[in-house]
Amino acid sequence: QAQPVESGGGLVQPGGTLRLSCATSRDTISRNAMGWFRQAPGKEREFVAAVVGSLDSTYYAEAVKGRFTISRDNAKNMVYLQMNNLKSEDTAVYYCAPVRSRRPISDNWGPGTQVTVSS
Repeated sequence: QAQPVESGGGLVQPGGTLRLSCATSRDTISRNAMGWFRQAPGKEREFVAAVVGSLDSTYYAEAVKGRFTISRDNAKNMVYLQMNNLKSEDTAVYYCAPVRSRRPISDNWGPGTQVTVSS
C-alpha cells in the first residue's frame, strides 16, 4: 500500500480549529475503512476517529467526540479530520491509516502532521 501523506497541522490557541487532510491511494481508500490516530510526546499512538463502509459510518474516541469530524472523499483519495474546540491535550502528531476495529491494519505510517494547541 502507498504511504499516506498528512497535512494541515499547525499551532492554534485553545478553542481554535484545524482541518487535517490525508492523501492516500485509490486502492487504499476504496478497500478499507480509514482512520486517524495521534501520538503525544511520551505516549503511545492512539485511535482518534474512523470512517467505515459505503454509508460512511463514523466512530470516535471519547476524548474527541462532539469536537472532531472525520470524512472522506473517495473521488479525490482524501481523508479529512475537522477539529473544533481544540484543547491542549489534543497536542500530538496526527496520522491517518487504514483501520479495522479501531486499530491500524499496517505499519505503513506516513510522516504525520504536528498539531500544537497552546496559548
